[in-house]
Amino acid sequence: MYDKSRVFISDDIRFTGADDPELEKFESQYPTEGISYNSYVILDEKTAIMDTVDERGSEQFFDNLKAELKDRKPDYLIIQHMEPDHSENVEKLALMYPDMKLVGSAVAGNLLKQFFETDLSGRFSEVKEGDTLSLGKHTLQFFTAPMVHWPEVIVTYEQSEKVLFSADAFGTFSALENNEEWIADASHYYFNIVGKHGASVQALLKKVSGLDIRTIAPLHGPVHKDDLDLIIGKYDTWSSYEPDRSGIFMPYASIHGNTKRAVLQFAKELEEMGETVVTMDLTEEDVTEAVEQAFLYDRMIVASSTYDLEIFPCMNDLLHHLKIKNFQKRRVGIIENGSWAPAAGRKMKEYFEGMKDITVVEPMITIKSVRKPADDDKFKALAEAMRK
Repeated sequence: MYDKSRVFISDDIRFTGADDPELEKFESQYPTEGISYNSYVILDEKTAIMDTVDERGSEQFFDNLKAELKDRKPDYLIIQHMEPDHSENVEKLALMYPDMKLVGSAVAGNLLKQFFETDLSGRFSEVKEGDTLSLGKHTLQFFTAPMVHWPEVIVTYEQSEKVLFSADAFGTFSALENNEEWIADASHYYFNIVGKHGASVQALLKKVSGLDIRTIAPLHGPVHKDDLDLIIGKYDTWSSYEPDRSGIFMPYASIHGNTKRAVLQFAKELEEMGETVVTMDLTEEDVTEAVEQAFLYDRMIVASSTYDLEIFPCMNDLLHHLKIKNFQKRRVGIIENGSWAPAAGRKMKEYFEGMKDITVVEPMITIKSVRKPADDDKFKALAEAMRK
């Protein structure tokens, strides 16, 4: 069971979400030790529910909601994000409370028609940038946040208690019951879920920069009341595509182990020069972990065996993910291995040439089957070039 203090906001703003410690893959692709689906209810003269939850958390959600509402009926459902892990119970909730109004962006109104059979358009109220909704002593102010990370997204600022309901922004992987610190999973979550849309995150940060924010309540993970400057600062760095830390990330794709041995030897040599080096075997680790590390560090050296005159598949998968996630502003070195027709290096370079502000550092190293003492000068040259 999770510690309820991790999602407590106030006596008037209550957590009604669901913790899902059994989930092993979020969105059918991201390995995770569970996830939380956050929903909140604001109790005032009028009552507002902030989003619903995934189908997996329906029972918890309705039990929590009933416990907080008691005999009251909600006046509003604020729909900040229409992705199914937050909107799955919108139709069910609307049918349960036929007088409840639905509030969201114009795009959210259109998506309601796509997701649900019931025509909810007559009960839907569109909000625009800066619009407000009074519940009594609580006033909600809405800010559009398109492509953070869907086009219909809004975030909501509650003016009296100074709470920012941030939709998917500032969220994290892992179930609440695991008691992870935010930073432990936040970068993995950001770069894989939100990271492609850095410009949109920057636009949102500018919009809310003038607000007096005392609490951030995301749709996944714990509520934030402490270290808000750190949390917002991390999002500012990450969404600017600036590196979070200095060091060299070295992912490798090795068929029989020779590329791996060459990389690990090179990593040791770099560490002896004073560099921080993180290596990752792409045949063993999930690609989403590699995406995170690539964005965190200021430099990367990729190493791949040639396979069928192409890049070894797990390395190709990483490069594909980096391209679609808008990888940029990095210095990259390339190592290829091939016994009879090395081709991986050229093809990896083609990937990077299609990315923004990527500097491919020379020399590109070619290993013929096994790294030999005759290759040492090439590795020294690459090391020196990467360290400039």
